[in-house]
Amino acid sequence: MDSLEEHYLVQDIEARILDALHAAGFDTTQPLSPEKFAPLDHFHTGGYPSSLRLLDLSQIQAGDRVLDLGAGLAGPARMLAASPGCRVDCIDFSPDYCIGANLLNRLTGLEDKINVHVGSALDLPFPDNSFDAVWMQNVGMNIENKQKLYAEIYRVLKSNGQFVFQEMTAGDSATSYFPLPWATHPSDNFLISSEEMHSILSESGLVAEFFEDASDTQLNFKSNKDESEVSPQVQLSLSTYVGNLAQKAENSTRSLVEGQIRFVRGVFRAK
Repeated sequence: MDSLEEHYLVQDIEARILDALHAAGFDTTQPLSPEKFAPLDHFHTGGYPSSLRLLDLSQIQAGDRVLDLGAGLAGPARMLAASPGCRVDCIDFSPDYCIGANLLNRLTGLEDKINVHVGSALDLPFPDNSFDAVWMQNVGMNIENKQKLYAEIYRVLKSNGQFVFQEMTAGDSATSYFPLPWATHPSDNFLISSEEMHSILSESGLVAEFFEDASDTQLNFKSNKDESEVSPQVQLSLSTYVGNLAQKAENSTRSLVEGQIRFVRGVFRAK
């Protein structure tokens, strides 16, 4: 992509995000609070409350250097930069997401605390022992080579650094409802069981401090949630990036209910 094409791509993506924010009632001429538009940029299982839960489970502190792996629009990165006050590097394979992340970083005044990189989780552009924590939410389902993924995470973590994550894993029966948020076709679906995940993490040099199957908690959250609480910017923002969103979300919930997929989260430490 030449510089002119890149310029027009940036303009187009930023315009769509700004339109979504304005339609949802945000005044982008004033500094925005990351919490206020969390429904826009925490589009992973459980949304913003799930990110807060991971932060509570971790021991991430102010001043820590954190890698947000598969960061998307970098909502969790802005949460971490705002409080507790981390220095965050984001990496995502999609230039579109990175453009959106940079825009939202500017709108929240957090661009000095967050660096956004286009790149692969299997070939991280960082030296060994770079980070106090690696943060990852709903990313591994898209990556077939789990051994390489977890080896790279271990490589960039400092000794005793934390890997903080949530993930969808394979359930008791084959996944049969497609498209899903992470897989349009079965060939795109790289789920493994939670037992296999735990084993590969351990083989990579990461030691479990906390690991749980939170599927029932997530289902209870969905069933108890008042639909009136859903902010209008959720659909506005996600539809900017995700096609056929309603069907994907419905298939994901159905798969979870029927036990075809599971929802896990954990905190592991580098030896």
